[in-house]
Amino acid sequence: MKNIIKTSLTALSLVFFSACSNDDYDIGDITTPSNLNVTAEIVGQSEEMPHGDGSGTVNFSASADNAMTYKFIYGDGFEEVSASGETSHSFNENGVNDYTVTVIASGTGGASSNMTTTVTVFSDFNDPETKELLTGGSSKTWYVAASQPAHLGVGPSAGEGFTSPIYYAAAPFEKAAAEVSSCFYTDELNFSLNENDNIVYNYNNNGLTFINVDFTGDFGGDGSEDQCLEFDRTGEFNASLSPSTSGLPEDATTGTVINISGGGTMSYYVGSSSYEILEITPTTMHVRVIPGSNPELAWYLKFTTSQDEEEEEPEEFQTDYENLVWEQDFDNDGPVDTSIWNFEIGNNNGWGNQESQYYTEENAVIEDGNLVITAKAEETSGFDYSSSRITTKDNFEFQYGRIEARAKLPEGAGTWPAIWLLGSDFDEVGWPETGEIDIMEHVGNQQDEIHGTLHYPGRSGGNADGGSIEVPGVSDEFHTYTVEWSPERILFLVDGEVYHTYENNPDSPFNKDFFIILNVAMGGTFGGEIDPAFEESSMEIDYIRVYQEE
Repeated sequence: MKNIIKTSLTALSLVFFSACSNDDYDIGDITTPSNLNVTAEIVGQSEEMPHGDGSGTVNFSASADNAMTYKFIYGDGFEEVSASGETSHSFNENGVNDYTVTVIASGTGGASSNMTTTVTVFSDFNDPETKELLTGGSSKTWYVAASQPAHLGVGPSAGEGFTSPIYYAAAPFEKAAAEVSSCFYTDELNFSLNENDNIVYNYNNNGLTFINVDFTGDFGGDGSEDQCLEFDRTGEFNASLSPSTSGLPEDATTGTVINISGGGTMSYYVGSSSYEILEITPTTMHVRVIPGSNPELAWYLKFTTSQDEEEEEPEEFQTDYENLVWEQDFDNDGPVDTSIWNFEIGNNNGWGNQESQYYTEENAVIEDGNLVITAKAEETSGFDYSSSRITTKDNFEFQYGRIEARAKLPEGAGTWPAIWLLGSDFDEVGWPETGEIDIMEHVGNQQDEIHGTLHYPGRSGGNADGGSIEVPGVSDEFHTYTVEWSPERILFLVDGEVYHTYENNPDSPFNKDFFIILNVAMGGTFGGEIDPAFEESSMEIDYIRVYQEE
């Protein structure tokens, strides 16, 4: 564990120089922050290493009466705004160096107080592999990975082991509306090396910046949603690499931070210029950034070295599987056949997704030639909603083939129906190691958008491997949802149109038996906020059929 010793402003390594207050008497009511106090923790400082452990990292804490925000100007070309007054910064010039740090506490009516200090820090951090991948050894341009799921997402920042942006994950090309794509998907981010082997960041956002809702008011927006605004960050910035200090997710493979000078940003402005690289390859980069306004959150971004074009024309589908081997037509009205279907009862701690329903046997019946699973707003075993979840585990399992389900979906904010497959060795190996194939997922908060997704080690949760497609009227009429699964590939289709393809391989978990699961969840990490007026809605399934080779 790193040794962290608090260093006061009067200590040898942090020397107080000046403090003053500035009042702007022309803007509204004035409340000048007072009693500004700044402390620092130089990471790894000890008697043997008085200037730190070589990471160059200093944790700052500022407090003042009547302060709304704190701006830290670090004296090395970098600056940051923090609402809490807590921040961490890595000084990257190798050796022992002095940095003049200015902290500005801002109050109402334009009033501010500032304090200038000097901090002496030792740095010997170097990550040549990440520098090579980021710059290509000379120059490399990156673009937002618009075609990938979760190319923009958000989740909690705290806690190791957090692996995905579970609060929200953008579907492929979700931000393709003209007013957003013009300042997000067209951004060009170039990282190059200068003659001194230092990183230079050239950013082109065409004069518009995609700004998080918490900051739109600072740039003339209405503060109601994320917006593209005339905040031109096009230009050249210094960039440096430093070690992460925030506790990275367990699936992160690097942990190096990109620091951009002058308040620079990487396509999505959240008030911070430090981006943690979770994973980087020669062609892909996955980063997260913790916003200055809310350190409880982390925003996730994916970049690629090839600019994604609009969705390709649908593939022409020719099935390899024509032999019907298993069928459920639900022609006999009455209870569900428990020799084929297993009921899973309860809430099971939210089923790993913070879901709000309690599953029962009463919410699934066969009527009018359809299997009907109904989610209801009713008190059930201490939960506010009831529904059903049924599986074919141990009764029918299969490997490879074409599975089709003709279904009409529920509606209402918070509904989350799914038709999916789970590996038969789930009890032995757990999730996501077992593999998951989501033939169809839908959420009432994104009406008429269908998702097809694969979950497996390294690509699960909000980082899953999937695609989506707009299908009008999914709650008004039946549509056919299909997965074609072979040793070579897995295709996802709606009404015969391919919208996502996965290249299968011998090392994937998708080369063994899987069983079928049908359920309607309420709320949770994907279902989202539930409409308070919701009463009940059903998923109706006309048939499920599995085809294999002769």
